[in-house]
Amino acid sequence: MPTLPGILRTTAHAYPDRPALTFESHTTTYGEFDAKVDQLAAELIARGVTPGDRIVIVSLNTDAFAIGAYAGLRAGAIIAPVNPKSASAEIEHFITDTSATVLLFGPDCAGPVSAWAGDHPETAAGVSALSLGPAEFGEDVFAAASGRLAEEVNLDIAEDGDAVIIYTSGTTGKPKGALFDHHRIIWVGVNTTLAFGLRLHDRILHVAPLYHSAALNLLFFPGMMAGAHQVIHSTFDPEAVLAAFEEHQISVFFGVPTMYAFLLRAPGLSSRDTSSLRVAIYGAAPMPSTVAERIFEAFPHTEIIQACGQTEGGPGGIILTHDDVKQKPSASGRFPIPNTEVRIVGADGEDTQPGEVGEMIMRGETMMKGYWGRPDATAQTIVDGWVHTGDLVLVDDEGFMTIVDRLKDMIITGGHNVYSAEVENALAAYPEIIDIAIISRPNEDWGESIVAVVTPAQNGQPTLEGLKEFAQPRLSSYKIPREIVISEIPRNPSGKIQKHKIRERFQ
Repeated sequence: MPTLPGILRTTAHAYPDRPALTFESHTTTYGEFDAKVDQLAAELIARGVTPGDRIVIVSLNTDAFAIGAYAGLRAGAIIAPVNPKSASAEIEHFITDTSATVLLFGPDCAGPVSAWAGDHPETAAGVSALSLGPAEFGEDVFAAASGRLAEEVNLDIAEDGDAVIIYTSGTTGKPKGALFDHHRIIWVGVNTTLAFGLRLHDRILHVAPLYHSAALNLLFFPGMMAGAHQVIHSTFDPEAVLAAFEEHQISVFFGVPTMYAFLLRAPGLSSRDTSSLRVAIYGAAPMPSTVAERIFEAFPHTEIIQACGQTEGGPGGIILTHDDVKQKPSASGRFPIPNTEVRIVGADGEDTQPGEVGEMIMRGETMMKGYWGRPDATAQTIVDGWVHTGDLVLVDDEGFMTIVDRLKDMIITGGHNVYSAEVENALAAYPEIIDIAIISRPNEDWGESIVAVVTPAQNGQPTLEGLKEFAQPRLSSYKIPREIVISEIPRNPSGKIQKHKIRERFQ
């Protein structure tokens, strides 16, 4: 039966000399990568890792992260990659939530991991904390594994065996772990290949964090399945991305809309050869129409695709094709990702009609098995086989679907339902700002009052009067903010606004 490490083995046997990974200036072939995975997997097994054990991985995007992830899977463990910027208390949550026996961490994360070990000695005593390279804290697991013979590790791992825990973005509070087996992630790869047209000789650039489902499940694992050459950057730097496009002839790229906005402003854009870029995918947040128009101009040879999904779906959800983005860039999607069923339903569970708002629900082979250790939360999210996303979606008469809000973020003011995402999208082009989030405050007269939290553009001077004037031709009067707050807007690494943090600060 196919599994993620099993497919890697097949790819490595077929194309041993093909480049698999490039990180910084070092390139690893598929044969070399597979051998390093075996070596590290053997070390983990020798240290007591058994099938079903959980391994938390705290690392920036590196080739060591990739080797560590596949080594854990080849040892039969369940890997749980988490945010490398996690603080001590957050690391404690991930480890205790998964009951992990091993913590693999990148050298750049040694400080927070050391702090976790000092802050939580009882937990740390039961966990092997191993560094993915030389570090000031912990044992270098690669050095420990270096003396092992490069023999194949071939455990009997089932396709329906648990493989990966991906933590939700935490936009509403403490993150929950979405559990996936090998079968589900392999099907994400099948759907990705159909939706994005991945090819055997593709060269994929990764700048989005690999611990997140959009980068890991949607592109990294499928890229390894396809035998692609994957170039990894630890951080996003516009000039470095453009240089990589040219140097490595990158053909596939994924980024959040803010990354594209920075790329468009990069001084070196016009001088770079980006003609190899065949597919550019974006997601996690709406793309302002003005930015979309400039992307088409800057990358005329590139197919632009929006993927709008949810961690709990694998990710799975809806897409806008290149032509759809051109026609209506403000939409979230028009078609389900292949092999995924999507419905927009009202409170009665019936499908909505064009012009009505309902919740997006979905089902398919890529949906999570459930939240790790959270049967109650799982039962609330998966009902009769359908994952309830909590996204409120408006469908127009042409089938374009637009997420207008999260179910928990809807504002009711004066008896009117106001969808914060709709207001954010309408006001995003206000020239005095570069970012906006809409929240509410309690109001004795209206129930709730609409508040715009905005980040000024360079030299921008946003005012409530100016914002209202800009909003009047774009929004009904009851949707226009009654208050403005100047502030940086907290977003998680996938680009999503963290409304709960804003509410804690301003409500």
